[in-house]
Amino acid sequence: MSSTLLEVTRAAHEDVEQLERLIVKDLQNDPPTAKDRLYQSHRVRNNIDTIISTTEKLIEIYEDKDNARKDEIAALGGQTATGINVFSAFYDRLKEIREYHRKHPAARLVNANEDDEALLKEEPVIEFSGEEAFGRYLDLHELFNQYINSKFGSKIEYSAYLDVCSQPHNIPWKLKSTRQYREYMENLLEYLIYFFQRTEPLQDLDRIFSKVEAEFEEQWANGQVQGWEKQGQENEDDPAQHTMIDLDYYSTVEELMEVGPEKLKEALASLGLKTGGTVQQRAERLFLTKHTPLEKLDKKHFAKGSLGPRQNGSTAVSQDINSLKHIALMEAKMKKLADLLSKTIEQTKENVVKKQALTYEEMEQEREEEETQVDTESDDEDQQIYNPLKLPMGWDGKPIPYWLYKLHGLGQEFKCEICGNYSYWGRRAFERHFKEWRHQHGMRCLGIPNTKNFNEITNIQEAQELWEKIRERQGVNKWRPDLEEEYEDKEGNIYNKKTYTDLQRQGLI
Repeated sequence: MSSTLLEVTRAAHEDVEQLERLIVKDLQNDPPTAKDRLYQSHRVRNNIDTIISTTEKLIEIYEDKDNARKDEIAALGGQTATGINVFSAFYDRLKEIREYHRKHPAARLVNANEDDEALLKEEPVIEFSGEEAFGRYLDLHELFNQYINSKFGSKIEYSAYLDVCSQPHNIPWKLKSTRQYREYMENLLEYLIYFFQRTEPLQDLDRIFSKVEAEFEEQWANGQVQGWEKQGQENEDDPAQHTMIDLDYYSTVEELMEVGPEKLKEALASLGLKTGGTVQQRAERLFLTKHTPLEKLDKKHFAKGSLGPRQNGSTAVSQDINSLKHIALMEAKMKKLADLLSKTIEQTKENVVKKQALTYEEMEQEREEEETQVDTESDDEDQQIYNPLKLPMGWDGKPIPYWLYKLHGLGQEFKCEICGNYSYWGRRAFERHFKEWRHQHGMRCLGIPNTKNFNEITNIQEAQELWEKIRERQGVNKWRPDLEEEYEDKEGNIYNKKTYTDLQRQGLI
């Protein structure tokens, strides 16, 4: 109807309530896949952001800085310039409503539940690179290249970098004061924040960082920040230490030149002096400060834009301390994000190691399968399986039905001493094992044939006693002259009686 201020307020409250019901209804559903879980989280996040923006508009309306809401309420009460006329205001409002429905005869009451199903199936647009695989892995290749090509980094493999990137405390603090390291840490922190916001949209990152900052301020004040122990306090107490060069140890410019151009440049910059020129010129300029105070140096030695020889030294040190503190704070935030994403980092490392053993064709085939197949992961795998009867697990990782357990006796344990006291669960598995390699190998080691006579025999002594009885029954121990009586020919060859008789009949001996 009319776009009055009160109507806008009512519609805003209605929108907030509808979004709250939608969030509750969405969270009551249990997404079957990881992709659906991510979509659900982003839908809820978007609804929360809409609620926040709508609530801010309502707060502005209720504050009523221009008295528009107050005037509209007074007008509804019939207050006019000539006095109060309630009936006139009522019929004017009624006429306005009738006019609206006359112009819009098809207008009807909208059922909010009709749109809920469509909104619950909405798939928000989430940008992921191919390497990130829809949030399952990190894509740190650009930062890896930036790390290995820097002075503070080292030549390592990408899989090793995934462990090193979350351990900046192992880098010497002097290498962290460079602009190259600051840019690297800014890029790394920016990427982790962006990735965390895409994969965990319901997490309150501002609250997490506020807690990290509070802990960091306390540790920095006490000099307990890992990798920066006592660094901030030492620099604040003695600004001259920031030069990192003690001129008392150098008696000539040539000795000071051996420090190197970079350290000379840093020492000059901390004092506000010019940093250009050759190594010798830098050393000469710095050597001047050994016996001459900064206040008495010629202004031509100071860099342009400096605050002067009196103030520039302490100001540069103060600014650099703040810069180091900012870098240390970025490291603390990065470590916190690395802890929150530790599982993802481990999965990324496993994926990298697995890909190193695959050919290009295999990787392409695996990528196509990941794009086409439906992800069937569910939270059931992470939950503890309810199995009070201690039933055996089936092929699907769940307990077998109780009737199947009772029918086949799967809960009964059978041990076979011949198989090395191996346990077989269930009658069918026990009967089947007599034909398996494990049992046959055990019988062979005992020197006993694995025949049907030894079925149900699992004790070694019983098997040996049965084998002796079978041999006696078959007459194995009786004297058999035709096979055991020996004969010798003229050449000294020995034969049993049967063989010697056969060869003699043929005239061979």
